[in-house]
Amino acid sequence: MLKVIPSAQLRVGMFLHKLQGNWVDHPFWRSSFLIADKKPIKAIIDSGIVEVIIDTAKGKDIEATPPPSQAKTAKTPAQSQGADKDNKPASVSMEAEWQRAQSICLEAKDAVASMFREVRMGNSIQLDEVKSLVADISGSVTRNPETLISIARLKSADDYTYLHSVAVSAMMIALAKQLGLSQAVTEQAALGGLLHDVGKALMPMEVLNKAGKLTDDEYAIIKTHPAQGYKLLLAGGAVNPESLDVVLHHHEKFDGTGYPDQLAGEEISLLARMGAVCDVYDAITSNRPYKSGWEPSLSIKRMSAWEGHFDPVVLKAFIKTLGIYPAGSLVKLASGKLGVVLEQNQVSLLKPRLKVFLSTKPKGPIAIEELDLSSARCQEFIVSLEDPAQWGFKKLDELWMPI
Repeated sequence: MLKVIPSAQLRVGMFLHKLQGNWVDHPFWRSSFLIADKKPIKAIIDSGIVEVIIDTAKGKDIEATPPPSQAKTAKTPAQSQGADKDNKPASVSMEAEWQRAQSICLEAKDAVASMFREVRMGNSIQLDEVKSLVADISGSVTRNPETLISIARLKSADDYTYLHSVAVSAMMIALAKQLGLSQAVTEQAALGGLLHDVGKALMPMEVLNKAGKLTDDEYAIIKTHPAQGYKLLLAGGAVNPESLDVVLHHHEKFDGTGYPDQLAGEEISLLARMGAVCDVYDAITSNRPYKSGWEPSLSIKRMSAWEGHFDPVVLKAFIKTLGIYPAGSLVKLASGKLGVVLEQNQVSLLKPRLKVFLSTKPKGPIAIEELDLSSARCQEFIVSLEDPAQWGFKKLDELWMPI
């Protein structure tokens, strides 16, 4: 089992699965090894790494924490979840939410993978478990709208099928809040997002996991996944009609050229129109077996140019949700410095918080610093969006991670 822990809790005998720092902060690079002595522990802590991922199946776990009855100060459920007096999750910084969101992603991937396995074996989906996962995703998005979405985007090609569902669910929640939808409708959107691709569990594995371009016959098979997922969930009788409609119609297009029913405009439900935007964005920004994902801002730009594909009102709200420069975007400032977007400023989408790390005048690395472009003291502003590939950055994602 993978577990995110503070570096200070590392002990001899643990199996280090992954370091959570970026490529400029530590002497290791994605090393996985059994900690045999205290030297690597000291090196990790001294290098400033705050958290690591351990694999408890290959090494020791952290010591069990005392049960609540033995704690000096008992916390209420609201306090333990970082909730305010109205039992709503309190907004927290991206850094504070990072570890919690990572844990959710790890658990969610396993949960969705298990759900797909049950479907393939002909078993019914345990909806209570799915709704519990939706609640965890919703809590993270409410505390910080960007963190879970950003982490889920970093999925590997092997994780895509499962974490894609988590990412779409998270974006559906954030988009629903942007559109001012009620809590009940937001929950329907979140559940629809998590279940939208369940029909893919019924697709032939050789087609679903094919690394190259699908043939016309194979594509025809894949296009049946919305209807198959819908029929599967409808037979179970426990999923609400609104969420079911997301499953069935998330591949419809606003101009009527989508599938399976070639619906157009407002013939497509609002939640399905939202699902179409969230599904496509996560798909094109993710690494797949047959292609590398597009950069976030480039993806937004291209989606905006696809006339007739999306509901313009929903797409505009989606862009406002993620920002003109989504987290992970590489930008150039007026000074010539390059920076990576960390977090949005809800007051001005043109003034996000950045991590600046390179100068282009003259070209060379500089001391990494964070800049809040919305600060009255900051004289910098973004002059252009940059392509990481043209600058030779292959590990750019590692740089904007908060820890």
